[in-house]
Amino acid sequence: METESEPYVRLASLRQLHQVMADMNAARSLADTLQTVADGVVTALGYELACVNLVRPDGDLVVAAFAGNPAAEALITGRVGSRESWERRLSMGEHWGDLVFIPHTEGWVLDDDDVPQWYTDGPAPRFEDEWHPSDRLFAPMYTSGLQGAASGELIGVLSVDRPRNGRRPGAWGREALQMYAFQAAIAISNARLRANMQRALVRLEREQQALRASEESFRQAFEYAPSGMAIAEMGGDQHGRILRTNDALCRLLGRPASAMRRYSFSDLVHPEDIGTLLRTSAEGGRAELRLGRRDGTYIWVHLRNSVVADAADGPRFLLTHVEDIEDRKRRELQLAHRASHDALTGLPNSAELRSRLSSRLCRRATQTGALEPVDAAFGHPAFDSNGHGFAYPPGAEAFDAYDHHVHTVAPEGERDDGTKGLAVLFCDLDGFKSINDRFGHNAGDAVLIEVARRLSGGVRDGDTVARLGGDEFVVLADGLGRADAQDLAVRLRNEIIQPIRVDGRAVRVGASFGIGWAHCGMTADEVLKSADERMYVEKRSRPKQHRRAG
Repeated sequence: METESEPYVRLASLRQLHQVMADMNAARSLADTLQTVADGVVTALGYELACVNLVRPDGDLVVAAFAGNPAAEALITGRVGSRESWERRLSMGEHWGDLVFIPHTEGWVLDDDDVPQWYTDGPAPRFEDEWHPSDRLFAPMYTSGLQGAASGELIGVLSVDRPRNGRRPGAWGREALQMYAFQAAIAISNARLRANMQRALVRLEREQQALRASEESFRQAFEYAPSGMAIAEMGGDQHGRILRTNDALCRLLGRPASAMRRYSFSDLVHPEDIGTLLRTSAEGGRAELRLGRRDGTYIWVHLRNSVVADAADGPRFLLTHVEDIEDRKRRELQLAHRASHDALTGLPNSAELRSRLSSRLCRRATQTGALEPVDAAFGHPAFDSNGHGFAYPPGAEAFDAYDHHVHTVAPEGERDDGTKGLAVLFCDLDGFKSINDRFGHNAGDAVLIEVARRLSGGVRDGDTVARLGGDEFVVLADGLGRADAQDLAVRLRNEIIQPIRVDGRAVRVGASFGIGWAHCGMTADEVLKSADERMYVEKRSRPKQHRRAG
């Protein structure tokens, strides 16, 4: 646009300026917008050269677009000027509104700063308002929404040079350039916003693609895992409810996926393992327990839980990995059974007998009259970290060292006083050695197996029949009075003395019983020794011919 005096601005010039501003706002990218801004200065405002200096994130200004001279464009585009140098320039010279004009008489001090600049050749001015080749005119661009409000954030500076009419811009030219810089700032801000939005959309799309890929990867890993997988809710009214299961878990438990969603793991776990499940579910982690199958049987599994948490809401789901360990657990239980049971008769062995007996005896008296805790597994006193027994004050018999322990007591005297206690029946077979000697050890083993069967069939559920060793057996029967224990011994003796068929012949053995009583304050060995001594008293008290029947 040529510099003209108001009110004689040509309509064509206004249309040209309007078109340039429209082009700025229609540019498709930030780079296109910047170049359109530079080109508009040349095509619509009547300057031969224009440069757009854009503020970078670090505060310095980079030459982002240039128009009017391809050689100068190649020379300075992309070069950077420091923010300090630019602030110095914008504080010098004459201020025409928001514009800054630095005449050649002052601009020479800027020749050595780091702001990229170009030089034009030409004669010295012949009159006052003629443009000098070293004159500089800057139009700062701010983010403020108010034209002329230089207090906004600086986003760039338009540098213009060489007006086509050779004169410094008048009032209309200055107003037009200032208005253009204001509109350019809006266009650049909008272009930046669009660019940021486009980058954000691209980033969001990539994240969504990655999320979809991750979800698909998880789905495939979940669905096609060789072992069982489940997802359950955490918290709320539906805490623990199974939301999703894979095919492997459905096959393992014999239940369809639609049915699994009606349950929680607490509905499926064996009643004895519910505590283990609750501790594992609350803390995450691992556990071995039994889960119920559709046919009513239980299977041993290894459960591994992982808590899936939300950054805002905390724990949301429980991811559970279920591995079938039935075969391994069966082998372990078999080994444990062999270690605690007699190989011949299948009865609990001596170690298991002592363990069960000791678990009922909480402590024993010391020489000083105080009480010591007794190890529940072996009947030994418990000690502190210094090797000293835990002493209790006199009268502590009324208190219990173990949670929920019920003291074991014994009937007093030889008469039945109504007291119920833990009876220990020590059984020794009479005449067993002669069977071994006459018919061999195979016959002897057959007799022991049959005696074990008869003893087991003659006691209540919950009582213990154990083989102590050789031809010695022990029965632990809780909740009996003295008369009850004597009746039990008679019944068991009558069962044992019945003929036993071995290799087509009938043999007989007798049985001697000694009844001892367990009570807290004794060790397992002391209880067994007491019953053993009473057995020998009973054996010696009967005539030899009555010790076995045949």
